Amino acid sequence: MSLGRNVSGNGSVCEIHDSFLSPLLPIAYSIICSVGLLNNSISIFILFLQRHANTSMAVYMRHLTLADLLLLLSLLLRVHYHNRQGPFILCKLVGILFYINMYASISFLCLISLDRYLKITKPLWVFRVQKVYWSRIASYVVWSVLFLVICLFFISSRWGNQCNDICFHFHDQGPLTGSINLAAVALFGGLFLLFVVFYVKIALKLKTVQMGKGNSNGQDHKQLIIWKTFLVPGIFTVCFLPYHLVRAPYVLAQMNIITSLESKQQLHIWNEVTLLLSTLNSCLDPIIYYFLSSTYRKTLLCALNGKFKNMYDLNRRRISINRSITEI
Repeated sequence: MSLGRNVSGNGSVCEIHDSFLSPLLPIAYSIICSVGLLNNSISIFILFLQRHANTSMAVYMRHLTLADLLLLLSLLLRVHYHNRQGPFILCKLVGILFYINMYASISFLCLISLDRYLKITKPLWVFRVQKVYWSRIASYVVWSVLFLVICLFFISSRWGNQCNDICFHFHDQGPLTGSINLAAVALFGGLFLLFVVFYVKIALKLKTVQMGKGNSNGQDHKQLIIWKTFLVPGIFTVCFLPYHLVRAPYVLAQMNIITSLESKQQLHIWNEVTLLLSTLNSCLDPIIYYFLSSTYRKTLLCALNGKFKNMYDLNRRRISINRSITEI
């Protein structure tokens, strides 16, 4: 195979190729996979150690970590089959699992943001969705809906373009799968608007919070709270917004509504770059846990300092459903 060209199983050169990204993508995915597996393995241990963390956010964090871990495992096969012929069913299954876990991550980040919104703007109220029982139900509903929708992708026929034997590449899409992809983009757009609404209201609320008026330490603490609060939308925007801005025209190209070969090539390059950016979320989510969860942070610090007895004692304690605007 020549550099920057993709060759299908029958030896023909694909019209759409990875260009300069061809040698870079496997390396980048391998690095993300290695770092992400380490971070999320630690997170799995800490979050599932917190059996008595009686908060909705703890539930969402566990499911988010599980989604990130499964996505990272799918990257191993993505690296292995990059620009290579692979079994149709296996490549399709891995691709579908990748997107299930991507949208699961998006959903749980939205639920975490809803939880933060309610705790900061309505601190004296406890809504049903903030209770552990209902947060678990919400999490199971997210997984169920994603699996049901994704099953529709198995109805579609085999890929029909010259690159039909190459895994995780530009493939033609029929009306059904194309419509599902466009609906996913529209759903993301709606969720992103909710993000904006949530965090505008959170910003307005924090602006009115008095913390040591006239005290420089109080003001510094307030700035830290604001920084920590906007960590979630920052990561969410950087990782997922560019991909979904590219995704709609890319799907239109796959459906052959955009017919220009040059446009398809450019969209393919941008899709690969933004898709790579989206996988960074699985490495960055543990940062969210560290800054938003005092129990997670203290458990991690105890483990790093070798204070394992303190770590286990810490996680035996019950945690209130609404501790403060800064912690879970």
